[in-house]
Amino acid sequence: MSRNLQYVTAHLPMLQVEEEDLEKNPQFSKLLLEMCQFLEASGASVWLCNELEESHREMRIQRKLWFRSEVIYRLIQEILIELQVKKQEGTITDEENKFQDGLQQCLLVSECSRLLSDPDPDPGSVPLLGLEKQDLHDLLPSQMDVLWLRERLHKQLEDALRKKCFNFLSFHQPETDEEGEVLRAAKALRLATTLEDEKRRLKNEQEKHHEMGELLEKQQEMYPSVLLRCLALLRQAASDLRLQAQTDIDRMNAEYLETKSNAYLLKLRIEELQVLTDTYTPEKVEVHKYIRSNLESAVKSEKTELSASRQILASYEFLGTKFEELVQEYTRLRDKIKDNRWAIQELSKTLP
Repeated sequence: MSRNLQYVTAHLPMLQVEEEDLEKNPQFSKLLLEMCQFLEASGASVWLCNELEESHREMRIQRKLWFRSEVIYRLIQEILIELQVKKQEGTITDEENKFQDGLQQCLLVSECSRLLSDPDPDPGSVPLLGLEKQDLHDLLPSQMDVLWLRERLHKQLEDALRKKCFNFLSFHQPETDEEGEVLRAAKALRLATTLEDEKRRLKNEQEKHHEMGELLEKQQEMYPSVLLRCLALLRQAASDLRLQAQTDIDRMNAEYLETKSNAYLLKLRIEELQVLTDTYTPEKVEVHKYIRSNLESAVKSEKTELSASRQILASYEFLGTKFEELVQEYTRLRDKIKDNRWAIQELSKTLP
């Protein structure tokens, strides 16, 4: 950004000027630079802004004076109302009654004098009801009574103002209720400055809030486009990484399935061992050991007999064909004995 554009943008922010406009139109750029010397940021002339500022300053002074008079007038009205309430209740003293009558008389004369006053009177005009200010001044109390009323009024106004200041201070800072009167008076004197600072701070925060609102609106306008761009980037990244990641995913799935199958096999082995443990108790194991030892002893004895029989058979083999004939004869006789035994058993069953 060029220096001329920065200068124009800073002094005339309401103009939407681009750098290309200033480069293409140098005379227009020169005109804007000269206008910056005579115009304020709002677009008004410097002279008009100075006059407006002076008018605002004078208005603030007059408003301050009016508020001061209005506060005093309303305090006097409150004092008169309190005295009137006491008068109706019958608790008013003679001094307070005198003060009420004199204050009402002075207030009435003051209001009538204000009505008679004309800032631009015509030379031949007649005053209202033919009265002059001097006629009203004759209705005022005596000079000594006026001085006494003024002194008493000043004291009561001070007390009323102090009371209202303390009430306002208690409303704004409730923790000051337990403090001393001197400290509360000092804080009440600084209360206007404190409120002005708070007002300024709140105004700054309101401006910041407004700026943040505008920034939020801009971000909300940019958010959909940024979101769509991010979504497109994510889709592209997913497409690029899909094939590369698929191999790793398959390998991880295979490892997972292998680990899962091993876990199932171990679980089955554990179940098998659990069944064996539940089936073969220590007592049953001892019995099986005893049976096994007996079977091993029997097998050992049978092996011994087998070997002895084999030795006997080997010795008989030396006899040759005669041994075979003896064997056949022995077999025939044994079968015949068996048949005879069966026949005897059958005959014994039939006999009574």
